[in-house]
Amino acid sequence: MARGSVASLRKLFSSRHGAPRTIGYASASFSTVHNHATSFGFKEVTEEEKVKLVGNVFTKVAPSYDIMNDLMSGGLHRLWKDRLVSKLHPFPGMKHLDVAGGTGDVAFRILESINSVTRQALEVSQPEGEYDTKIYVLDINPNMLSVGKKRAAEKRLDERCLQWVEGDAEALNFRDDSMDGYTIAFGIRNVSHIERVLEEAYRVLKRGGRFLCMELSHVDVPLFKQIYDYYSFGVIPAMGEVITGDRSSYQYLVESIRRFPKQEKFAKMIADAGFSKVEYENLVGGVVAIHSGLKL
Repeated sequence: MARGSVASLRKLFSSRHGAPRTIGYASASFSTVHNHATSFGFKEVTEEEKVKLVGNVFTKVAPSYDIMNDLMSGGLHRLWKDRLVSKLHPFPGMKHLDVAGGTGDVAFRILESINSVTRQALEVSQPEGEYDTKIYVLDINPNMLSVGKKRAAEKRLDERCLQWVEGDAEALNFRDDSMDGYTIAFGIRNVSHIERVLEEAYRVLKRGGRFLCMELSHVDVPLFKQIYDYYSFGVIPAMGEVITGDRSSYQYLVESIRRFPKQEKFAKMIADAGFSKVEYENLVGGVVAIHSGLKL
């Protein structure tokens, strides 16, 4: 990406399009639709096929995941993740679940935020119960988890606070009302049933627990949308081919963004799952949206 383009994106990052928007939907229960057809990018496939195809994509991209994120976003993904964690308000002793977080990017930020609060509060002495903090990093892909474990070791992060779990966002192996927080970043658009993921998130959160989802979304600025569409379909797949030798995986990633529900519709889905105080915040004119809700 050209330097001027990055500067333009950074300007948009702090523009008026970043203002939080509260959604006034009444919470309601829903029933899961059983449908054996789903989407893989612009293709219609069976649910079983999608699981395998998405698994193959992330197995391929795992080794180059960090460098491609930096290249595709001009480094802005780091600021977006910082923003996500700032909305979570982490605290010492919390039990948190980070879903589709295999590489550890969000979990590491949460842990650093907690450690920062601890250091500021106590300065010298180590707090009793500091290691009651548990951040569960869940991913369905073992290759992504391997990347995260390696990074955690390189950073010398406390293993007592981080738990790495191979699992499915649609069928979590955690007790009801067991988590203080739940995050999922750039992962929910890859599942077969978004409703099931939201239902599971609601189930495992405690009363007062916060749900946060950051996802590549839909641009709402007309001229910028044209530029973004060209960049998405004309540049990102080509970049994937040059850097990783894998064009098809990045073609899927672009197509999956366009198939993901628009901000208002996704916010309603979150409210329909039972969450209250649902709102979303657009970043970079809607390239990324952070949706949030509370379990009350």
